[in-house]
Amino acid sequence: MAHHPDQLRPLRRTPLVRALSTATAIVAATAVLAGCGSSKSSGGSASSATPSASAAAASFPVTVSTANGGVTIKSQPQHIVSLSPTATEDLYAVGAGKQVVAVDSTSNYPSGVPSSSLSGLTPNIEAIVKYNPDLVIASQDTGGLVAGLTKLGVPVLIEPAAAKLDDAYQQIDQIGQATGHAAQAAQTVSDMKSQIAATVKEAGTTHANLNYFYEVSANPYYSATSSTFFGQVVSLFGLKNIADAADKASDGGYPQLAQEYIVSAQPKLIFLSDNAASDGGQSPAIVAARPGWAGIPAVKNGQVIGLDDDIASRWGPRLPELVKEIAQAVEKAPAQ
Repeated sequence: MAHHPDQLRPLRRTPLVRALSTATAIVAATAVLAGCGSSKSSGGSASSATPSASAAAASFPVTVSTANGGVTIKSQPQHIVSLSPTATEDLYAVGAGKQVVAVDSTSNYPSGVPSSSLSGLTPNIEAIVKYNPDLVIASQDTGGLVAGLTKLGVPVLIEPAAAKLDDAYQQIDQIGQATGHAAQAAQTVSDMKSQIAATVKEAGTTHANLNYFYEVSANPYYSATSSTFFGQVVSLFGLKNIADAADKASDGGYPQLAQEYIVSAQPKLIFLSDNAASDGGQSPAIVAARPGWAGIPAVKNGQVIGLDDDIASRWGPRLPELVKEIAQAVEKAPAQ
């Protein structure tokens, strides 16, 4: 089963939740993480400036190499439809916000995006075409999306869930090229790298080797290993993932852990990605009330951290904010 295309929380809000509940393996992203980060302004508001006509004209036609091959865009698109929350954030970060006419129902950042009932998981070509798009960006090719829109002369970029940070950078660059904002895309990537590197440096090495548990879902307990996108981000701080020792090839980086195993591992930090009400509503208080969990160091020391699940599940320009959340937790943890 493929990794969820729209978000890096593959166990929630999608059929993967049910699939994992029956112990179906996830195919997850695996690769070595390179440090990088973005400013809060990279997300910005929903009103981004477009480049001058001469600058845009000089960039087109352009052929962008994406997951669905080389996609040629004849002129700067002015009616963009985004079917991916991450792509939506990327578009606004590179300055293409004014060119976006519709986003899918799960795109909620930045504020003021032109929300719609469109779906990236079950795309309706007829509904998409009503927006008269001259570019569509999605995270997966389902429901004949690419073939259907290509027949109508609409270019489609498929930008799947990133396997590593370099993939995230590359997608921002591709979206910048496709929309006439290559220079701003390059600057966005540069800012991301600089900010994450600074955050990691500031955190230092005092807390290296602290072990942690990353909770993707509870009952059953699924986690993410160091080979996953999130795991690689945390590895920047030198932390040790308790899920690594329990991982099997068939788990795809997302093993199911027994409650007894988690308790016996005695993690110093616990990160919750299922703390939103729609994702199970887990909280430090709920975690502390679980049988045997009160004695876990992370619980005793108040080191159970509920992450912003949107930021933790996407791979766009707000990644530096995720790194900052992790850094703050690491810095507050007792030194080794």
